[in-house]
Amino acid sequence: MSDVLHGGAFPAGLATGIGSLPFTDAGAAAELVLRAHPILPAIPQLATPREGVVAQWADALPEITIAPDGSLVLDPQRVGEPIDVSFTAKSHSGLLGFLDVARIAPEPVTRVKAQVVGPLTLGTALVRAGMAPPVAFERALETVESWLGALEELLADRLRGARPLVFLDEPALVLWKREDAPIDREDAIDVLSSALAACTVETGVHVCGDGDVRLAFEAGPTVLGLPVSDALVDDVGSLVRHLDADGWIAWGAVPTDRPIGESPDPLWRKLVGTWCELTRRGCEPLRLRSQAIITPACGLATHGPTQAARALRLASDMAERVAAQRAAARLTAGA
Repeated sequence: MSDVLHGGAFPAGLATGIGSLPFTDAGAAAELVLRAHPILPAIPQLATPREGVVAQWADALPEITIAPDGSLVLDPQRVGEPIDVSFTAKSHSGLLGFLDVARIAPEPVTRVKAQVVGPLTLGTALVRAGMAPPVAFERALETVESWLGALEELLADRLRGARPLVFLDEPALVLWKREDAPIDREDAIDVLSSALAACTVETGVHVCGDGDVRLAFEAGPTVLGLPVSDALVDDVGSLVRHLDADGWIAWGAVPTDRPIGESPDPLWRKLVGTWCELTRRGCEPLRLRSQAIITPACGLATHGPTQAARALRLASDMAERVAAQRAAARLTAGA
């Protein structure tokens, strides 16, 4: 990770989603995200095996067949054949449906968040399917870079003038945190940073669960997507450096692993408590609020539609509080 400043990329008080929603109807999913987060809608992944975090993108590899349950089946004889990054209704109905709905929306979409599997997660899945690690991560990086280029072209064509933020989803980062990964740490940083460098738009890395925050930071995304937890204080050094370089944090402040209720108050107290502890350990409090996006902690495909809509609404409610605190802090600093 270089110390080159990212630059202020987003307005204050943004909320967005993380990946999957509990819909098989692309139009319904698109309407929800546009209604819940009109300033930065997240392109949804549908609750089907073909739109799983790995399966949706691994389909581009000729040596991989996607089983009905979304698992990967490897044909070793086809490794090395050309990759085909084609957006199809079978694997990308959520994306294509979102673009159709956004095109006729009353208000133009000026920003959009998209999500692609990260190369570490895809590489790990290929290893588990039977591919040797050096080949698996080389193929994974090539695949992700190809998808990122194709996605940028698609968004530029279908959402003219919109500013994309593209996340790489890396649930496999938990393996590096546990020191149980198929490649070493420095190689993993190189793979992830190379994928991010393939983007010409703003980038993010979504760190799921107890993933390796420092590895994600070292790769150099504009946005780190992190679930709010007490464990974040262990990564305060990386967070300070990320914020000081004008990086942003997408705080996964709405839990997706337990009931959340109707009020944002307990979630807000948890987020502010985390910020207070990070401030005590060296984070600058204004940066924590000025460079913050609010999201659910993870995807919502396992929830019901009503619960998913509530989670997105709570993220929006909390983002408004972030914007208010940021404005108050700036006024205090000016005074």
